[in-house]
Amino acid sequence: MAEPRRVLVAMSGGVDSGMAAALLVERGYHVAGITLRLWREPSTPDEAEAEPDAIASARAICAHLGIPHEVLDVRQVFQREVVAYFGQEYLRGRTPNPCLRCNRWLKFGLLLDEALRRGYDFLATGHYVRLRRQGELYQLWCGVDEAKDQSYVLYALRQEHLRHLLFPLGEYTKDQVRALARARGLPAAERPESQDICFLRDNDYRRFLRERWPAAGTPGPIVDRQGRYLGEHKGLAFYTVGQREGLGIAAPRPLYVLALDVARNALVVGHAEALGRDTFLVEEVSYISGEPPDPGTAVEVKIRYRAPRVPARVETLPGQRARVILARPLRDITPGQAAVFYEGEQLLGGGIIAQVADLSQGQEEGAW
Repeated sequence: MAEPRRVLVAMSGGVDSGMAAALLVERGYHVAGITLRLWREPSTPDEAEAEPDAIASARAICAHLGIPHEVLDVRQVFQREVVAYFGQEYLRGRTPNPCLRCNRWLKFGLLLDEALRRGYDFLATGHYVRLRRQGELYQLWCGVDEAKDQSYVLYALRQEHLRHLLFPLGEYTKDQVRALARARGLPAAERPESQDICFLRDNDYRRFLRERWPAAGTPGPIVDRQGRYLGEHKGLAFYTVGQREGLGIAAPRPLYVLALDVARNALVVGHAEALGRDTFLVEEVSYISGEPPDPGTAVEVKIRYRAPRVPARVETLPGQRARVILARPLRDITPGQAAVFYEGEQLLGGGIIAQVADLSQGQEEGAW
């Protein structure tokens, strides 16, 4: 009889990764758990060295399942690849999603490499996404739980990753996962989910930027689309496209952030009807299959994690870039966020939004 295949499970201490490990144990895999110790902004000096609750929870889950558990300290790498990136993107006038960076560089970069180096066949996580195989090609599909589907944050995975990955929760809903965990007496069955940016002590990213990147708080002019001065902003990093609150401008009609002009350190504002755009440029584009979809493929695009998918045309450009033309304008296309491409429920790939067309400046679709 062949030896059971070896799986290293990325354990966050929550119910999802815990239940992923439990299912794999029950399916006969040889399972071990590992928790990445990420850097987190401490509230006190003592807290900086204290073991996070998530690690203790992951250890308890593994003890309950009778599998080994260890901790991999990646605080320095996390600070360099995720936290520094977070600040630098804001200084560039972009609104980053640090979870995308963490997945790409740590969970499915450093950790997957570590699992393979140690002789494991697979790395498994508790993401709600389905992995399918068609011949030699691996595909990623949305999780069956539409409210929990996490395919958006996995768009950068490639074939060399997918052949060594397992996602045991893709066919379950969150309610089913909690029920299964309760039935098994899993210690994390009722552990709440974390919705905040994991490395902030208070979820106040503006305070964090001011303290670590003082240049982020450099004030400058607020102008309309014609360049007329309307007031002063408190630092471009503290605003995002589509924002209405906190502008500090009295106007007859509500004003919204239209763009962040880093070159002039100017915040460009206007009325709601000026927000809609249907064309934007995406950089660092990658595709799950390794190839872009055929030009006639009916594609849908998500521009944020919780945004609905919108029909679009994706035109491949040189240098891992693409032009996206939406079937209808969207108001909150934001540089720094990911644009992720789907064909039905299948994830095709995606990239980082780099530039949004401004037709008032004569920038037509073919400008890129």
